[in-house]
Amino acid sequence: MDFILQPWSWYVAGFFIALVTFLLFYFGKHLGVSSNLETVCSLMGARKISDYFKFDWKSKKWNMVFVLGLIVGGFISSQWLTPSEKMNLNPKTVEELKAYGITDAGEKFLPEALFAVENLFDVKVILVLIVGGFLVGFGARYAGGCTSGHGIVGMSNFEIPSLIAVIGFFIGGIFITWLVWPYIFKFLLG
Repeated sequence: MDFILQPWSWYVAGFFIALVTFLLFYFGKHLGVSSNLETVCSLMGARKISDYFKFDWKSKKWNMVFVLGLIVGGFISSQWLTPSEKMNLNPKTVEELKAYGITDAGEKFLPEALFAVENLFDVKVILVLIVGGFLVGFGARYAGGCTSGHGIVGMSNFEIPSLIAVIGFFIGGIFITWLVWPYIFKFLLG
């Protein structure tokens, strides 16, 4: 039982991701999360407003169950599988985070300064979440899929557009992390 309640190694999780991807491929489905936004919009009535959302959303019910599983799995892992011991962070990273006002970095797996429920009621946090959510959603649809769709399924199918998208995701991530994220931190915590 202790094995189940401990965080799993990357190779165990990776095996299960590959297994799910193979099973979906075998049954003619494709793993991806961002397309579910279209399904939800169609389900909620957007098909009455735009032809883009006019499709049979019922044919995508399996994918909605997949996303529900992601949400439930995330809840289970945050409640019962998150390590309680101190994280072994690089001291330089801890110092940099302290400069942004995150004083408990490395003390807990999910620092309260970042992951406290109270943060969801801060106008600045809500603004960053809305803008960030829009940019991620727009970018995923513009790229024809999200990181899981391109990085797991597209790359395993040797699709050149997925390779280009994944390279773009990494370049964008590096750019945001080093050049934009410090200003977002200062905005949120300043």
